[in-house]
Formats: sequence, C-alpha cells, structure tokens
Amino acid sequence: MKTKLCFFIVLTCNFIIAQGPNGSIDFNSSPYSTKILPSYIRAKPSIISGNGFNFELLDAGVSTRYAEIGSGFFRNKLIMVSSKKIGGLAKIDPNTHEAFKELFCLDIDRNGSLSSPLLFSRIINTNDSEDQLTFSPNEKTVYYTRSSKENSLEFKLYKAELEEDSHGNWINNQLLSVNEANVSIETPFVNSTGDKLYFSANYPDAIGGFDLYVSTINADGTLGEPKNLGNTINTTANEKYPSLSPDNKYLYFASTGHENIGGYDLFVSKNSKNEFQVPRNMGNTINTVYDEIAYFLAARNKAYVSSNRPNGKGGFDIYTATNNEIVQSIKGEVLDLETQIKLPNTIVILKDDEGNEIAKTITAEDATFSFNVSPFETYRISTQKEGFKAATVNFFANSGSETTYKKDIELHTTEPVIAKVENEMRIVLENIYFNFNKWHVKEESFITLNKVVKVLKANPDMKLAVNAHTDNKGRESYNLSLSNKRAASAVNYLITNGISKARLVSKGYGESKPLVDCKTSCSESDLQTNRRVEFVIVE
Repeated sequence: MKTKLCFFIVLTCNFIIAQGPNGSIDFNSSPYSTKILPSYIRAKPSIISGNGFNFELLDAGVSTRYAEIGSGFFRNKLIMVSSKKIGGLAKIDPNTHEAFKELFCLDIDRNGSLSSPLLFSRIINTNDSEDQLTFSPNEKTVYYTRSSKENSLEFKLYKAELEEDSHGNWINNQLLSVNEANVSIETPFVNSTGDKLYFSANYPDAIGGFDLYVSTINADGTLGEPKNLGNTINTTANEKYPSLSPDNKYLYFASTGHENIGGYDLFVSKNSKNEFQVPRNMGNTINTVYDEIAYFLAARNKAYVSSNRPNGKGGFDIYTATNNEIVQSIKGEVLDLETQIKLPNTIVILKDDEGNEIAKTITAEDATFSFNVSPFETYRISTQKEGFKAATVNFFANSGSETTYKKDIELHTTEPVIAKVENEMRIVLENIYFNFNKWHVKEESFITLNKVVKVLKANPDMKLAVNAHTDNKGRESYNLSLSNKRAASAVNYLITNGISKARLVSKGYGESKPLVDCKTSCSESDLQTNRRVEFVIVE
C-alpha cells in the first residue's frame, strides 16, 4: 500500500487558517472550555503564582498511543515528529521499543485543531529516526536531525534545499560541519531573520548533559562555530527545544534545571541588548511534574506544546496552549520637585529596556498618565516639558498578577535666561498658562512666575514690563481687555511674592502683535504661539 506524502499534495491541502503579522497563525477562540489543571501538579509557591502566565491547554486532536511532538511550521502547516507505525512493516527502534521516528505534517483549522497526519517527505524520512527540523524564513532550506546508524539516540544535523519549482524534491542533502563524533545535535531552530541557528547538543564543553548553542548562518549557507549560550540559560541539567518569538526578543526552551516543577519544564528568557536574561518558569498552568517540551508560537498568545502528562493518550501528546494575558498598568502624576505642583501637558514616553518607544501620552489636567505594561519587563519612562529638565526613570513590573503600579515623576525646573529678543532684553521663559477665556494664572505657571521672582530678587534694581498677548480668535476689543487682565494677574502674583509694585508695569496688546501673522488661516500651533506673556527688562 502506498503512503501519502504531505508535501507532495501541498497544492490540494485544505488551507483554511488565516495568517497574521510576522507569519503568525490566527486562531479563533477554541470551542472547548475545559482548562487542564490536573491534580498531580505540585509546584513551588513562587511558581504557582506570580509568574505572569495563565495558560489554557487543550488537546490538539491528533494524539495517539504513540509519541507526537511538534516541530514548528511549514507553509501554514504544523510539522510533527512521531513514532506512530506506518503500515505493518514498521522498523522498531531497540532503544525506545517503538517505531523509528518520522516527520509528518498536519493542517490546522481555525480553532487550532490538527488534521490527520501525512508523511512529510519520502526524501527526508528514511529507515533511521528523523527528529526535529526547522526552515529558513523563505522555506527553501531545511535543517533536520537524523539518528546515526550506530546509535538511534545520537542525532546528526543535516541541511537540504528545495528544488526550484518542485513539489517536495529536497536536494543537496548534506551533513553539516558542526557535527562531531559521539555528539548528539538535536532540536534545531532558525530565527525569523534567518541568520542564526539555535540547537541543543552535548558537546564536551557543555555545562550540563545537553546545552543550548547558537551558530551564525553565513551568507553562503555554511554555519559558524557553535557558541554556548552560557550559564544564564544552561545549567548542569539538560536544556533542549529552543524556539524564538517572531521578533527574536524571547527565547523559549525546555529544561530539567533552573527553578523546576519536575521533568522538563518550559522557560522563557528575554533577549535584551543581545544578552539573554535570567529565564522564568512559564508556570504551573502549562508545566507539570512530567515533561513539557517543544513550545512553538503560532500567534502572539497561542502556541503548540508537547507533554507526556498521564491524562494524554500515550507517550507525548500535542496540545494547543493559549496564554490568557495578565492585565497590568502603571499610573502616576508628574509633579514639580520643589513645590509638588501638578504638571499637566507633560509629554510622557514609555520605552522598553533598550530605549525603543512603546507608547506616548500627554498628562491630563490633573497631571496623570497611564500605560499598559507586561509582567516582569523593565521599562524606561521619560518626560518632556517646556521649562523643565528632561527626566528618565526606570521601572520594573515585578508582579505576575493583575496589578496597577503607582509611579510619580518629579521634575527639576530649568534656570531662567536673560537674553536679547527683538532688540529687547527679556527674561526668557516658558509660556504662562490661563484657563480658556480666563485671566487667572493656572497653578502650573506659578513655577514659571517663581523663576521671575528669583531673578528680580537677585537683581534688586531691575524693573520689568509684563506684556500679554492673545490670538486673533474673537473680537479685537475683547482680546485687548483679556490681555490687560492677564498681564495684571501675572503682576499681582509677583507682588504677592515680595516684588515691589514700583518695579513692575503690566500691559495688554490683545491680538495686535502676533508672532505668526496667519490672519484667518491660523493653525492651532499658530494660535498657541501667539498666546504668550513676555517679561521685558526696562531698567
């Protein structure tokens, strides 16, 4: 009986899944509702709660009494490694007492469930065991592992290329230079930019049994010298099954070390400034005292994972894993350091730990800001406001549960400057703010007027003309009256704070001296520029 090969019928397979950004697979909500939280989970308290993950696992619908393990995606299909028997003449591996492993491919429906498996390729699959494989971003190169003839538990790394205009003819199969005698190279993964190959191996320099390594993929297709990912990632135990998020910022892997529940657990490490950070256990809603391996993202918060937990059908089974995101936010106020006056209209920018802008806002009238953040991430919050020194504060989202963090930011004022402007000597300052159609100085502008007080007290012979200007909206006579009242209001503040009335004079000019003569075609920026208070030194 002939066996169907998945790749050779690729043009007739049922493509009913939608593809999202970065090649992600867009699932709709699963029709199942049972969350797998088995009673046999026994975890350390720090892993039970506060890990920042909340997974729901569902059977992907392809499990049998043999082992099924996911191995990434090819042409919108999941590739699977399995020891399920094909036909009655399956060769049995004496080390595992199951059939030698083969590669299969499976269609994915909108709910993430998988179709019946078909053999992936008669060229890649042989009489030996084929294990994990990975593809270049253009899917024209495959890196795969195959057991040696002498030892079915020792795997070597190969590469093959897809023949142009063929339907599955993989050519130029070759054993790669990173292989060594008595070394098993396993679970390869190519990053989304196609320039790095991650894998697990038991090289002599490994910290534990199996460590994670990375090799550069050179322009000619050769691999660079394998580099151990170091003791932040690797332990004296085993690390396998590396995979990365589409943006290459997060490394997922399985380990029997680190802060472990039992067996292989899944961990995640953030790549920050080209260094992997301390890994986090992905928690007891996905990990158990058994083995959880082969975590492959299909969408931003959906993945496939393989586990040999006892409620499965036998061996390793494949599950869909949905991460119900933990909602967190950071809120605060921006304040003047000296007076604690609230500072509305401050630009506040949220950045990641590498300085990339994530979000931006402007503080409201009550000087508040708010951003959504993710658990266990490091952020920088920077501010920009006229008349104040730019500030940056660091923030670490240190909780794994739904949380609102509070972080107020205090700003230092800039020093006032005396300079010549339009043939006049002035105290050059940020603008003075008033409520719409009002003349009482807003509280945030007390800080600016305090700078004027400071200059006048430092220069007791100095006299000042406080000149107010409006935009050209409204009647000219009204604007003139309003500007006179605003100039007088500023002068009254200075007098109240110890400046002699004899040293001050106020005058309103209304709309008669615009800085931007835009007439009837003024933009909001033009109008704001023309609304101003000037402090002119008269003696």
